[in-house]
Amino acid sequence: MVVVRVLLLSTYELGHQPLHVASPAAVLMSAGHDVMAVDLSIDRLGDEAIEWAEAVAISVPMHTALRLAAGVVDRCRRIRPHLPIALYGLYAGMNPQLDVDAMLVGEYEAGLLRWVGDTTGGGLAVDLGRQSFQVPERGLLPPLDAYAHLRTGDLHRVVGYVEASHGCRHRCRHCPIPAVYDGRYRIVGEETVVADVLAQVEAGAGHITFGDPDFLNGPAYAMAVLERCHREVPEVTFDVTIKVEHLLRHSDLVRRMPGLGVLFAVSAFESTDDRTLRLLEKGHTVADMRAAMDLSREVGLDLHPSWMPFVPWTVPGDVVDIFRFLDGHDLLTTTDPVQMSIKLLIPPGSLMLEVPEVAEAVGDFDPGALGYPWAFADPAAGVLQVSLAGMAEEADAVGRDPVETLVAMWAVALDAAGADAGEAQIPAGATVGRPRMTESWFC
Repeated sequence: MVVVRVLLLSTYELGHQPLHVASPAAVLMSAGHDVMAVDLSIDRLGDEAIEWAEAVAISVPMHTALRLAAGVVDRCRRIRPHLPIALYGLYAGMNPQLDVDAMLVGEYEAGLLRWVGDTTGGGLAVDLGRQSFQVPERGLLPPLDAYAHLRTGDLHRVVGYVEASHGCRHRCRHCPIPAVYDGRYRIVGEETVVADVLAQVEAGAGHITFGDPDFLNGPAYAMAVLERCHREVPEVTFDVTIKVEHLLRHSDLVRRMPGLGVLFAVSAFESTDDRTLRLLEKGHTVADMRAAMDLSREVGLDLHPSWMPFVPWTVPGDVVDIFRFLDGHDLLTTTDPVQMSIKLLIPPGSLMLEVPEVAEAVGDFDPGALGYPWAFADPAAGVLQVSLAGMAEEADAVGRDPVETLVAMWAVALDAAGADAGEAQIPAGATVGRPRMTESWFC
């Protein structure tokens, strides 16, 4: 076997230590290759690393990562014009104009190993087959305490990150996963996930995020993993991501989660407009969201909804309704301000292009933005989105209190909707000291 010097790069992975570098690193190293890993969200990429490499592979599990990867590819090409470069991950095939040799989409690890062994092959390869996974090699990356922490009141905990599964059995139209996996769901394996959790706890993690697109896509498997982790490290806490419909359908499992160390669950509520939820094919209604909130309070599981307030048909009043939902359900203390500025992203292959209301609003594909631009039916909504995005960004930069920021954003939304901005007030009796991450996430 020819030993290859492989440079694995991560540009951005939601503020946590990049699993999608650590996992392929284990595969390549076990095959005998020399591996160097750089997380560009923490460290700089030196010219010497590019000169050292015989192959470069860049992880692109999300839109932001792919946009940042474009600059990395350009830099590598300037220094080493003929250096073999591959993109791998969910977004690897979404910018065919990038000057790379291979684009490995889906379950990429076997394909990445083959490509490193023969970089004369390449092009676009989509693999959704079942694979076996090794315990990720995290020793090549910055320590866990360099990444986002969990804050609960005055207590901070180092956070680790795992994925027990890939893909999703659902086809929410705005999500990039169905465009690749088309309803397929792949498990990583209990032994591998638990071993990775234990390794991260040994490295200092006191909390673990399960980053599965939906933790309850495979309920029996997911609960077996969670129960095993809790038995092995009962002092460690967890968070998971669960669809509204799964919260309600599997309420018996949700009731067990707090006793297994689960502090909170993220759930993609997206909108308080039932028409929008139908067009997104979310599989739930606003009434279901209220029921999920009631269930979470009943069982003692904190629920952290995520939102996408801005779609082509949004009017300012729709955004006000979300703020009122946050206020009415005591969610202002667990909501990141950036959530209230999120605008629908339409990447290549998005199922949103099937929606007539969207097809009428989109323009030609913009390779720089890696998506289809679209226009608001109500220009006032566009002005509001830009304003709220600016407020969230400025508040994050200076470390302003998130609740104060959200209340200020709420006042701006009320004004845009022609309502009394005095309605926006910091709620009396809001629950404080609830768990939240120290870093906002961006897709």
